[in-house]
Amino acid sequence: MAKTQAGIVGLPNVGKSTLFNALTRSRKAEAANYPFCTIEPNVGVVLVPDDRMLKLQVIAGTKVVIPATIDIVDIAGLVAGASKGEGKGNDFLSNIRECDAIIHVVRCFDNDDIVHSMGKVDPIRDIEVIETELILADIQSAEQQLDRNQKKVRSQDKEAIANVELLARLVKHLNENQPASSLDVSDDERARLKTYNLLSSKKVLFACNVAEADLADPSKNPHVANVAALIGKRHGCEHVVICAQVEAELCDLSPAEATEFLQSLGVTDSGVSSLIRGAYHLLGLATYFTAGEKEVRAWTFRSGMTAPQCAAVIHTDFEKGFVKAEIVSYEDLVKNGSVAAARDAGRYRLEGKSYLFKDGDVALFRFTD
Repeated sequence: MAKTQAGIVGLPNVGKSTLFNALTRSRKAEAANYPFCTIEPNVGVVLVPDDRMLKLQVIAGTKVVIPATIDIVDIAGLVAGASKGEGKGNDFLSNIRECDAIIHVVRCFDNDDIVHSMGKVDPIRDIEVIETELILADIQSAEQQLDRNQKKVRSQDKEAIANVELLARLVKHLNENQPASSLDVSDDERARLKTYNLLSSKKVLFACNVAEADLADPSKNPHVANVAALIGKRHGCEHVVICAQVEAELCDLSPAEATEFLQSLGVTDSGVSSLIRGAYHLLGLATYFTAGEKEVRAWTFRSGMTAPQCAAVIHTDFEKGFVKAEIVSYEDLVKNGSVAAARDAGRYRLEGKSYLFKDGDVALFRFTD
């Protein structure tokens, strides 16, 4: 399965690099109080929190637990005019194009000590700035594609004729300041649009970065309320509330100290766990498990993958020699309390090559050498 990655985007000084550091529990991105402190994209491997693994660990009787991971890219802050090369615009937009989904960090906290690149905190304006730059970049790209296909139409190229009609609609839609993701298209047209790798067609998860004081009850933060109203109406997508600074502080604490610190704030999480899980699902990813005395391990697959394809996630030879997969759902295994009890209850089943894996499947593969 090809690797997928989510890119963290936003204006300068909204907390992107602080969030990246927290997600990866590193200090790879220089979190500094000035624009463009992130110039080259930083790539980090992020562990996906999954409480199911703890119960599987008890059932398997192992000390080794290996969670799923996703790749997160910290992309330097965009500014108005990025589509024309302003700031580091060309590089930034190119970095976004290489990502499969976007985590859009918006600043929802006021702090006079941390300058805002546009003068004052206004997350709605910030969102519109980023979206406009992505749309403008897509207009340039779509117009170039339209020009290429129009030249092919002269030779009666049937595919080019269909592309011209689609691209003309797309350019008109984009020029109305609407993202490519909202264009009404058929399944065939959607597949063709995907080949153009349009920036405004990528799935987006909005991360509202709030102050420590707002973490326990973000509903009182008017910036968060405004963002929720905007994306619910215009995007139909999700948002999560985080405090990147709190998560950054947690990185320097022991587990016991971290728990105590969060309790003092009236929360159990800084919001980052929800963000990671949200990004994981945004990328269309799901998890199956293998569980034995050696280890409990989470394996990442895409919805719609067959049993042999999921076996190949472990090793390509498993797909070639696949015979059967012995499957039990996480819920059935935990409900019965042990592998033996789940077998006695008839909860294990043998599945063949056409079986589509489901999130939470616990699998044992049978294959030939």
